Amino acid sequence: MLSDRMKALFRSDPARAIEVEIREFVRTSPLNRMPATREHVIFDEPLVAFADGDDPLYTSYKDIIDPSHLTPREALALALGRTPGELPRRLAVVSWVLPVGEAARSANRRETKVPSRLWSHQRYYGGLFNEALRRHVVAVLTELGALAVAPQLAPFFRTAYSRRVGIFSNWSERHSAYVAGLGTFSLTDGFITPRGIAHRCGNVVTDLPLPASPRPYAGHLDNCAFYLDGSCRACIARCPAGAITERGHDKSVCLQYLREIGSLPVPEPYDDATSVFGCGLCQTKVPCEYRIPEQVQKRRQG
Repeated sequence: MLSDRMKALFRSDPARAIEVEIREFVRTSPLNRMPATREHVIFDEPLVAFADGDDPLYTSYKDIIDPSHLTPREALALALGRTPGELPRRLAVVSWVLPVGEAARSANRRETKVPSRLWSHQRYYGGLFNEALRRHVVAVLTELGALAVAPQLAPFFRTAYSRRVGIFSNWSERHSAYVAGLGTFSLTDGFITPRGIAHRCGNVVTDLPLPASPRPYAGHLDNCAFYLDGSCRACIARCPAGAITERGHDKSVCLQYLREIGSLPVPEPYDDATSVFGCGLCQTKVPCEYRIPEQVQKRRQG
């Protein structure tokens, strides 16, 4: 239940209220703690932004990713059992970025072949926390009388494979975060935000009228130093699978490596829940780990 103070804030400034609610959930939820010790947070303070639910970029993803990729209007319509035309005139997408906490980052920076146990923990338990956050945002918006769905958690969410793009889903939270102005893509296919590339994203579609956040970039690769001048190849060197080259990220090579290292001896024992569950070496010990690379920021400033 929302407090009277938060209800008042929602009435006066719904965008600010959503941001406050997300930040408070990240700060106080016991789920945002590493389960082994409870002393380390999984995610630091989040970034929050908003996109117009009918931004033309969402339609362009049907060409860029796959025709099955849903627009926000299609996703909300599917969730409600309606047609897109039956929805309210204005829709918005709430997007957030959850920066990985320092404990998992520092542990993974020391590794060269396999992810650290703490990194695997944040992948697995951080995923559970992000699910809880999506559900919380939907519940808050619903309590306020708004329509809302987290596409990643909906029954219609699917992953598939195509020769052109490899593995893809019919709703990409990173691509939605791009529309909201939170960051751009990298040589690794990762998403470089003002808080870096080591993070998780989340989205909720709603009919609550929210102002679209500005996009402080012109193109989808603008935050990556490799695409600026070719000088940065740190992620190529960090990838033990050889899945990252100057041509980009080969998802099939990456996934095959993850399957192979599942049976290798590791520096710290994983548990049954976390197994290996994502390497993440290319997200740590690289210039974009914590921020947009310095040379990119200098070029942008003139």
